[in-house]
Amino acid sequence: MSLFTPNPDPTRPAAHALPLAERMRPRSLDEFFGQSHLLAPGRPLRLQIESDDASSLIFWGPPGSGKTSLAKIIALRTSATFIEFSAVLSGIKEIKQVMADAEKAASFGSRTILFIDEIHRFNKAQQDAFLSYVERGSIRLIGATTENPSFEINAALLSRCRVYTLRALEQPEILALLRRAMADGSGKSPQDTRGLGNLPLSAETQALEAIASYSSGDARYALNALEVAAKLVQERGETVLTLEIASDALQQRVLLYDKSGEQHYDIISALHKSVRNSDADAALYWLGRMLAAGEDAMYIARRIVRMAVEDIGLAAPEALNLCLSARDAMHFLGSPEGELALAQAVVYLALAPKSNAVYRAYGEVRAEIEASPAEPVPLHLRNAPTRLMKQLDYGKGYQYAHDVEGKVAAMPCLPEGLLNRRFYHPTDEGREKLLAQRMAEIARLRERESGSGSGS
Repeated sequence: MSLFTPNPDPTRPAAHALPLAERMRPRSLDEFFGQSHLLAPGRPLRLQIESDDASSLIFWGPPGSGKTSLAKIIALRTSATFIEFSAVLSGIKEIKQVMADAEKAASFGSRTILFIDEIHRFNKAQQDAFLSYVERGSIRLIGATTENPSFEINAALLSRCRVYTLRALEQPEILALLRRAMADGSGKSPQDTRGLGNLPLSAETQALEAIASYSSGDARYALNALEVAAKLVQERGETVLTLEIASDALQQRVLLYDKSGEQHYDIISALHKSVRNSDADAALYWLGRMLAAGEDAMYIARRIVRMAVEDIGLAAPEALNLCLSARDAMHFLGSPEGELALAQAVVYLALAPKSNAVYRAYGEVRAEIEASPAEPVPLHLRNAPTRLMKQLDYGKGYQYAHDVEGKVAAMPCLPEGLLNRRFYHPTDEGREKLLAQRMAEIARLRERESGSGSGS
């Protein structure tokens, strides 16, 4: 691709055979649905677009939220040459050639907008190729990504761009978009017709609402589903898009979920934090979201086991066995039957008494090990299987607890530098309240043994 070849209108459909979602792509800000926090009059992105600000941009948002459409609207409003690439289909080599051409054009006073869809697909070393051109102003970079730019975009490149966060469209916005597509048939020719308004077709409100609801805020998916539904109506020789036909077109709800991306971590985080906050209903919901989106059930099972030991602990020690059993049931039964075992475990964890005392205690132990020297094991705790070891006093002074009244000897078991150090502090929750009472009893027994002179 060269900068000096004719540059077609990036939003004008080339033929009536284009998908409905492409034909209905907004050509101006007035046609754009959603993102009012950025595009309402006086909002930052609208001002930037209307003033033809030359700053480079990163659009971050879920699929179907309008990232590519905004880039093409900018292309229509600017006098710059607009070149579009997909990081999935294009290599960095050809983009470098375009940037070199852009730099030549810039020397003659021409501007170039380089739009990179799914820019996160380039690794950070490849993204470095943009840096010098963006910094010199040879190109205006507009990147679109569904992934968090903080993690996926080179920090040096990110600092040279303005990042705008797009949101999934609300259901009323999707519904309005569908109604516009149903009504739009005003093209001067079949090639210019954008919507379905020239067809003998009407739609029940319930049908459009179902499509809007099932789209999960993805405008592209909603329009594609509407187009499939319209074809089903025609194939059946009917003129009304009913809820039944819409359901046939939808088949399965699309959930915003990427098993290797941010949604994966966001939703598992929501599940874990709902359990920690004792919200069984929310925990069940997030579990259902992950399973419905196709998440690996064994990954979820492992995380549930982690919840049992991290957030429930000894307040309800049976929770760990329950979660391990749920894991085994999921492995044995598979989906969907095994999912009920995971649901049972999640509800139990949410309603169980909570304690992170062991989790905090073990964290303190690890921190202590990192910060302090590795002290030797006290002699009285060492094993003495050889004569030499006995001569070196290995095991000398050891007290066999079963021979002591109360089964608690007064001898210390920590290294000398950590004598009397407490790591585990049980809470008053669940079984741990009993453990706190037992620890107090052990302390009394040890103090009594020490006072009787039987200590090591």
